[in-house]
Amino acid sequence: MPLALYALALALFVMGTSEFILAGLLPAIAMDLDVSIGTAGLLTSAFAGAMVIGAPLMAAVSHRWPPRFTLVVCLLLFAGCHIVGALTPDFSLLLATRALSALANAGFLAVALSRATTLVPADRKGRALSILLSGTTIATVVGVPAGTLIGTTLGWRAMFWLPAALCVPALIGVLRGITSAATGAGHAVSPGLRAEFSQLRRPRVVLAMSLGALVNGGTFAAFTFLAPVVTEVAGLSEGWISAALVMFGVGSFLGVATAGRLSDRHPGVVLGLGGPLLLVGWIASVLIAPFPVALIVLVFVQGFLSFGVGSTLIAQVLHAASGAPTMGGSYATAALNIGAAAGPVLGAFGLTTRAGLLAPFWVAAVLTGIALVFLLVAARTRKDETAAAR
Repeated sequence: MPLALYALALALFVMGTSEFILAGLLPAIAMDLDVSIGTAGLLTSAFAGAMVIGAPLMAAVSHRWPPRFTLVVCLLLFAGCHIVGALTPDFSLLLATRALSALANAGFLAVALSRATTLVPADRKGRALSILLSGTTIATVVGVPAGTLIGTTLGWRAMFWLPAALCVPALIGVLRGITSAATGAGHAVSPGLRAEFSQLRRPRVVLAMSLGALVNGGTFAAFTFLAPVVTEVAGLSEGWISAALVMFGVGSFLGVATAGRLSDRHPGVVLGLGGPLLLVGWIASVLIAPFPVALIVLVFVQGFLSFGVGSTLIAQVLHAASGAPTMGGSYATAALNIGAAAGPVLGAFGLTTRAGLLAPFWVAAVLTGIALVFLLVAARTRKDETAAAR
């Protein structure tokens, strides 16, 4: 695989650490800035919501920019936002910096997703995406737990300085890695923004984006509020939050790696088997949450299933939007983050209901169930159309 893929994965590790780290620090942020945990959870929603808007916006703005230039600008903006976030005592300003840094993340990810699929042959797109997204999953394995430990020891503000510092080696990696691949033979010529936006009218693209948003929404609804479940429902100490995040991260890394080897040739197997298991797992999470060992094990399983199914759906978005070589990455990014924005909001709302701290797991189950219904209807429709054509 090209060096450029690993350079992009390094940068996504930095951004993923920043995006996911708040799951373990929400209680500390809420206490320090005098807001509720549900309100603090909006930091995650603001980040994801800005990425939904920012992905197509940044892709359109940078449509004629060289890919490497766009990636470098996004990294520098991302680092600057984290420096401001580390210094501010005001929740509103912190919220604003999260939204702005998300725009930078969105632009970077949209370009990275589009570039990754042009650096390899068509039958290896899934494998390329698994390498690219491994930066995000490794962040949940190493960056997030380590960051949570540092954050609980040195204060949550330390975890805004860390991504800013890590942007330096990421920037060097992008500058060196993208140089030789920026004008590679596999780079597709854009048919124009109007033609690329017209891809959003294709039912296959809309379906793939909807499925990705629903599954990712369930994942983020549960993941964002995992920390209070570990400490207050399972009765474990704060140190076990990092352990739970490690287990989720290891599972997600293995899920992406496994799906990357299967999604190019057997996406139906991944979705048809992994989707129902994911739904069962979210329901089981509610039942076993009071049992610490079982909870930690299931956290690993859900990480594996959610990222395995989710990464396969994102690959399907890119396949469906192959007629939009520049904007296709932004559509995949938008699908990911529509779910990542809505999930924590729905989870926070659930916290106010009688379901309490376990409500986010129910939200995850409902969203996954809706995705499976859409998938079944689409499969039946394709089957009927094939039969009619014969």
